[in-house]
Amino acid sequence: MEMELTALHWIYVVFIALIIGFMVKRRDTTLICIIGIFLLALVATGSLASSISGIFNSFIFAITELMSTILIISIIVAMSTVLTKSGINDVMIAPFAKFIKNPTLAFWVIGIVMMVISWFFWPSPAVALLGAVLLPVALRAGLPALGVAMAMNLFGHGIALSGDFIIQAAPKLTGDAASIPVGDVIAASIPLVITMGVVTTLSAFILLKRDMKLGRIKADNEGFVQDQTMSENLLTLGQKKFFAVFIPIAFLLDVVALSILKLQGGDATALVGGTAVFILLILSLVAHKQQGLEKSTAYLIQGFQFGFKVFGPVIPIAAFFYLGDSGFNQIIGDYLPKTSLGIVNDLGAALAASVPLTKEIAAVTLTGIGAITGLDGSGFSGISLAGSVAKLFGTAIGGGTATLTALGQITAIWVGGGTLIPWALIPAAAICNVSPFELARRNLLPVTIGLAVTTIVAMFLI
Repeated sequence: MEMELTALHWIYVVFIALIIGFMVKRRDTTLICIIGIFLLALVATGSLASSISGIFNSFIFAITELMSTILIISIIVAMSTVLTKSGINDVMIAPFAKFIKNPTLAFWVIGIVMMVISWFFWPSPAVALLGAVLLPVALRAGLPALGVAMAMNLFGHGIALSGDFIIQAAPKLTGDAASIPVGDVIAASIPLVITMGVVTTLSAFILLKRDMKLGRIKADNEGFVQDQTMSENLLTLGQKKFFAVFIPIAFLLDVVALSILKLQGGDATALVGGTAVFILLILSLVAHKQQGLEKSTAYLIQGFQFGFKVFGPVIPIAAFFYLGDSGFNQIIGDYLPKTSLGIVNDLGAALAASVPLTKEIAAVTLTGIGAITGLDGSGFSGISLAGSVAKLFGTAIGGGTATLTALGQITAIWVGGGTLIPWALIPAAAICNVSPFELARRNLLPVTIGLAVTTIVAMFLI
C-alpha cells in the first residue's frame, strides 16, 4: 500500500503539531490555522491571489458544513431562554432534582442516559434533547457545566457512537472495507468499546473530582445558574405544569417518529430542531400574548447570537482540518496526487505501509491510523481505510481482522467523532455554555489513557 506523500502532506503534519501545541498551552489557534490554510493553498496553486481567496473559501466551506449544528444549537438555546423566562424550566427539572442530589450522580446519570439515547438516534439530537432539561439539574447538584459537557460528550460521541450497535452505520462501513460481516465487527468491538468506555469515563471522572476538590474547576453557581433562575411571572402555575408535561411529550413523540421513520443523523437533528421551533413559537405567543410575535423573533435572535458567538472561534480551525479530507478539492482544487484519498487518509496509509507486521505492531498501527484519519473531525471519513488496513494486516499475521477493524473504528470515532476535535464536540460544549477548546483539553488525557489500554487489550484479543 505505497502512498506518495508531497510537501502538502508534510505542511499539514507540521501545522497539526503546532495547533495541538498551542491548544495545550491554552493559546488561541486562529492565526496558526489561517497561516496553515494560506501555505497549503500557496504550495498547491503557486498563486498568491488563489491562496488569499482560499482562506475566505475555506471559511465558507466550514460554515456550510457546520450550519446544521449551528442552527440546532441556536434554536435549542432560544427555546431554553423562553423556558427559563416563563418559569417552565423550574417545573420541568423538579422531578430530576429529587434523585440527582450530588455531582457524582449527576455525572453518571446524565452520561448513561445520553449513551442510551445516542445508541438509537446518534449523539447530536441526543444532546439537544437532554441538555436543556438536565443541565440546570446538574448545575444545582454541584456538577460544573464542564463536567456535564464531558459526561454527554464521552458517553454519547464516545461510547455510543464508536460502537454504533443499533444503527450500525460505522460497523457497516468498516466491515465492508475489511470484507467481513457487520456482525463480526460488532462482536469484536464489544469488549473494546467496554474497555475504552470504562477506562475513559472513570479517568475523566477521577480527574474532574480531583480538580473540583483542588478548586481548579468550580461549580457554576454564578452567571449561567443565575440566568436559569431569572424567571418572570408570565404564566400561571397551571400553565407551567401543562407545558412542563407537554414539552417532554412532544420530544418523546419525536423519539417515536425517529424510530418508526428510521431517521438518523441530520434528519433526526432536523426533526428535533423543528419541534423546538414550534415549542418556542407556542410559548412565546402564550406567555407574551400581545407581544408574542415580536418576542418570538427576539428569542430567535438571542439564540442565533449565542450560536455564532460560540462557533466563531471554531470556524478557522475547522476550515484548516477540512482541508485534510474532501474539502481540499472543493476549497483549493485538484492538486493532490491522482491516487490520493485525502491528506489525512494518505498519512494513515503511509503509516500502515511503513511498519513491520506483528500483532502488537498491527494493533498500535491501527490505533495510529484511526487517530490520524479522525483528525478531520468527522470520525467516519477514515474508518473505511481502517477496515482495509485491518484486512491487510489480518491476512499478513494470520487472523485478528475483526478485532483490528473494530480497534481502528473505535479510535477514529473517539478522536474525530466528537471528543477531541474542537468543532466536533461543539454541540455538547454549546448547550453547556463552555469553551469547546477547554472541553477538548479536559478530554485529552482520559481519552489518551483509554486508547492506550484498549490497544493493549486488543493485542491479547487478536
